[in-house]
Amino acid sequence: MKFPIDFISSITPILGSETESFLSALSDTVPVSFRMNPSKSLRNPMRPTVPYEKVPWSEWGFYLQERPAFTFDPLFHAGYYYVQEASSMFVEYLVNQLVREPMVCLDLCGAPGGKSISLLSALPEGSLLVSNEMVRQRSHLLSETMLKFGHPNWMVTNNSAKDFSPFPSLFDLVLVDAPCSGEGMFRKDEIAVAEWSLQNVEMCAARQRDIVADIWPSLKPGGLLIYSTCTFNTTENEDNALWAATELGAECVYVEREMDWAISPAFDSRVTAYRFFPHKSKGEGLFVAVLRKKEEGAEKIISRARGMKNRRKSSPFVKDPAPYASLLLHPDSFAFMEREDRIVALPAEYSDVFIMLDERLKIVSMGIEIGERKGRDFIPSHSLALSRELNPDAFPRFALTYEEAISYLRREAIALPDAPKGYLLLTYKDEPLGFVKNIGNRANNLYPNEWRIRSGHLPEKRAEFFNHP
Repeated sequence: MKFPIDFISSITPILGSETESFLSALSDTVPVSFRMNPSKSLRNPMRPTVPYEKVPWSEWGFYLQERPAFTFDPLFHAGYYYVQEASSMFVEYLVNQLVREPMVCLDLCGAPGGKSISLLSALPEGSLLVSNEMVRQRSHLLSETMLKFGHPNWMVTNNSAKDFSPFPSLFDLVLVDAPCSGEGMFRKDEIAVAEWSLQNVEMCAARQRDIVADIWPSLKPGGLLIYSTCTFNTTENEDNALWAATELGAECVYVEREMDWAISPAFDSRVTAYRFFPHKSKGEGLFVAVLRKKEEGAEKIISRARGMKNRRKSSPFVKDPAPYASLLLHPDSFAFMEREDRIVALPAEYSDVFIMLDERLKIVSMGIEIGERKGRDFIPSHSLALSRELNPDAFPRFALTYEEAISYLRREAIALPDAPKGYLLLTYKDEPLGFVKNIGNRANNLYPNEWRIRSGHLPEKRAEFFNHP
């Protein structure tokens, strides 16, 4: 691969004698890695059928020797696992080391969702994650990732960092995986190579500072901001972390890690940070710094959303949730809300937070969408099918073969003559895939149209990467 001369010139003073091996690794094959979904893999244990090895800094991350046809694995669509770059899983490790109590967390630049589900895996049970994406189209991709993950304590928003200004000191933890010049993506994205320039690096660095400055007031005093990029230069990394310390009064936080992980320190001794290089660790480029907001001198907390009374004159919550309570494993832990004929279950502990954010932000999705009321009919939602809170006895279940599962995921018409009539929960290897309405001679496919498998071919070998022990 041919890299820009200015890029080589900028990286050489940083890496010195390692430059040649770094550039060689940057031209090599991209490692394949995925992370298991803890809630689904623990309730339905399976093991990969292909060779794998552990990602050392992630409890749930694994490497594969080659990239399978994930698109044709029904368990991928069921949210049983997620294809994620290994270096980015380090966020999970940081949160595991630093967080002990349930908290309100924001992933500010969340799409496509890998770091958001890493956060949900690592945060203590009872935490709330707001996952945001400023680009509208990407926010829907983020929502899909979160919905498949099946955790109930989340919401996806489509806003800028400035839009969070009405919520001072709301968040205990903020992750800013900042948009960057993308040097860490060079070996899998030729466009990133073509668009790289020193001018673009400077523009990205300025934009990153603006993003951090805009969200800083929403971080509570004593709270943590995890700043990360997938780039190698110091302008977007150490320089910005130092700027946060100087201009915002942030304190760098040190976290112990294993030496054999080959994670490099910051190139500026005034900054505590963690760097991943492809010639040292098995993954893409990553820079991470953990910044703590000082307690002293912090602005007065105007409002802390948890426990606040919402300002609406009328309650948006369903007065009688009994018709929907039986659909969930723990209905008493949720408040049921009606939005445009759709019933949504929100974690009761954070119901006021959801309502407050819903008043000021553009909400893409949140909690568990239970279903939609259409006249006398109630159509269960795909969100309910994939939620870990689904009551397994709420609907008749029908197990699909591999071929039937692929047909369902293509949103093709399927026939289930031996199944009972009505709404059925379809499963594959005991893992829910979604709903159909069986009317006897055929079943109405309720799989989301925008998520369907569009490819018409099947791989020569079945894409079955997990089996029960």
